[in-house]
Amino acid sequence: MVRFTAEDKAAITSVWKKVNVEEAGGETLGRLLVVYPWTQRFFDNFGNLSSASAIMGNPKVKARGKKVLTFMGEALKNIDDLKITFAPLSELRCDKLHVDPENFKLLGNMLLIVLAKHVGEEFTPEVQTAWQKLVVGAANALAYKYH
Repeated sequence: MVRFTAEDKAAITSVWKKVNVEEAGGETLGRLLVVYPWTQRFFDNFGNLSSASAIMGNPKVKARGKKVLTFMGEALKNIDDLKITFAPLSELRCDKLHVDPENFKLLGNMLLIVLAKHVGEEFTPEVQTAWQKLVVGAANALAYKYH
């Protein structure tokens, strides 16, 4: 279980306030699908995913990415109990969708890249450390229901 200090929470919150969920969400999911093309199999109903430009411009990718980051924003309200927050999503991804839990870590890494790009120099090593704890905690919580 990840433990967040007051400094971690402040660093996460300071960055989150600057995040355009729609823009960052689409870019995060888009990068995942481009960099790790095998993850596209979960999105076969999204239409054209044939190239990086098609993926990054795909409205369904953008909409799903926004949904993912919107949920992350809700999870931040319960940051000290990510396992409970992500439990319903963990169950769905484990039992019905059969998502490889490694993909949660990959998505978290894409989010870190997007955040660093969007907030620039404010994404200090200390801020990155706090966000790394968060994405690892979220990935672990999403993988919790796996057998």
